[in-house]
Amino acid sequence: MIFKAVGDGRPYPDHGLETARDWADVPPRLVRLEELVTTKRNLDLSALLSEDSTFYGDLFAHVVQWEGTLYLEDGLHRALRAALQQRRVLHARVLVLD
Repeated sequence: MIFKAVGDGRPYPDHGLETARDWADVPPRLVRLEELVTTKRNLDLSALLSEDSTFYGDLFAHVVQWEGTLYLEDGLHRALRAALQQRRVLHARVLVLD
């Protein structure tokens, strides 16, 4: 299994970070794919296959830690690309809401 679980929606409260600029103050760190719970069930395949998928956005995935669980809020295509390349970790900005 790639992820800890596949979720559908955000179970944590709204944190107010919307844009890449908002997330810029959250330092990136390595996160193991097997610790992540996704917040989306579906992925746009063109985002996964795009060579420039991070050109206009943040280079790092966005993860929210809530009640001890890591939720992948943005960057599902990055996480799946890492898994396809047989990498077990992902660089992500982790916002701690615990």
